[in-house]
Amino acid sequence: MVTFFSKWLTANHLTTLRVALVPFIYAGMVVGKEVHWLLFSTWLVFLFACLTDYWDGVLARHQGQTTKLGKLLDPVADKILIGSLLVLLVGMGRAPAFLAVILISREFIITGLRSIAAAEGTIISASSGGKLKTISQMFAVGFLIIHYPTIGIPTHEVGIVILWASTAISLWSGYNYVVAYFRAQHAE
Repeated sequence: MVTFFSKWLTANHLTTLRVALVPFIYAGMVVGKEVHWLLFSTWLVFLFACLTDYWDGVLARHQGQTTKLGKLLDPVADKILIGSLLVLLVGMGRAPAFLAVILISREFIITGLRSIAAAEGTIISASSGGKLKTISQMFAVGFLIIHYPTIGIPTHEVGIVILWASTAISLWSGYNYVVAYFRAQHAE
């Protein structure tokens, strides 16, 4: 299946698509804030956007085209997707503002730290904690998009619990990045 798609798509196409879907998800949430089927449809678009995060990596490895641009764009696309939707969820009263501030601030701090390290010639690679953070944020935002109880699941409450867990994971992985940075500095 990957071979079929790799004839027309590159990993950077999928990463760019993830960002391009954000306005559609945003619009679906605003227009459909009281319409269950529209929120569910919006969630499906969000799910597709999240899956492109996995498939762009698979495609890049399959094509042997892991590029510097792709390594830059992929995490930026994740931050645009999750950060912009967190802001909207706070505006809609579906997510606590202080959790969104912590999550978005952590992204700025760690991105800045990794940029400083890179400028100094030190690469701080993405960690499993960072990947777990992204996945947990995607789950939290997904549940909060749907918001209303669906197939017996209290999606809003589940989304809030996962958002709290995601915040803890974010702080833990952020701490690990800071430690990795200072260890690399100390080693030099």
